[in-house]
Order: sequence, then C-alpha cells, then structure tokens
Amino acid sequence: MDIRVEQVPAERTYPLRNRVLRPYLTLAEMEPQPGELDPGSVHLAALTPDDEVVGTGVLLREPFARMPERADAWRLRGMAVDADRRGHGIGAAVLGRMIEHVAGHGGGLIWCNARVPARSFYQRGGFTAVGAEWEVPHIGPHVTMWRLVDPERDQSR
Repeated sequence: MDIRVEQVPAERTYPLRNRVLRPYLTLAEMEPQPGELDPGSVHLAALTPDDEVVGTGVLLREPFARMPERADAWRLRGMAVDADRRGHGIGAAVLGRMIEHVAGHGGGLIWCNARVPARSFYQRGGFTAVGAEWEVPHIGPHVTMWRLVDPERDQSR
C-alpha cells in the first residue's frame, strides 16, 4: 500500500482513533489522553497519497511501572489502523517509525497496554508480554507489552 508516515498534529488522528479505538464516544467527546499533548510527545499518521489518515499512534515519555528505575521509558498508545486497510503493513510502518524515533533519541524502553487481539502484532515488532491480562471497560482485554530499543540497531529499520 502506498503510504507515508509523518508526524502530525494530535487532532488529525482523532477521527481514526475514534472509529477504531473509542467508537462508544462521539468525536466531540474524544479528548487527549494524559501526556499526549506534552512537549516531546509524537503523533504519527500513516497517510495515503490523498492525505487520508489510515493509521496512527502516539509516543510519549512515561515511566514503565514494572521497571521504575528506567529513566529512558517511552509509552506507545493510540495505535490504530483503519479496519478496511489492515494486513497491508500500515501498522508495522507506524510502529517502525516509533521505534526509530526512540532509537534517534538515545534508545531505551518502549511499552504499551495492548489489546489482546493485537498481541501478535506487537510480538512481531519485538515486544514481550508481561503480567496478567485485564479488562478495560467498553474496550476489552489488554496486556502490558514492552521491548528495548537499541539506538544503533533500530535507528534505520
């Protein structure tokens, strides 16, 4: 699929995130999650040639509770790919750019609370699940996942 992944303003990602991640809310009810608008947070979008957002994710600095000694932790959240375009490498392209961003900022640990159906997607990206699954109301079962990012190996994936 012909896409490019670019940093975009947060609000550019809200319609897709609403449709895929929070369909029980109206677009007007969508609000940024804590930390998403902090300086240094990165909103990425997979864009078609006609600028349609078909994939997205947010990367922000946030400690990983399971490894509080790591000062180099980044949290991935808001990963979404348009339902009609899954299976074409869009999510992998967004995740790859996130990993490159962390690598370009010295590397470190990247973590997320993944929806259980997306677990294998993150595993293919080098993530490991840790801890038990839990339920998020209105959304479903989740599991925490993480991986280390090496600034040399992961800089140009």
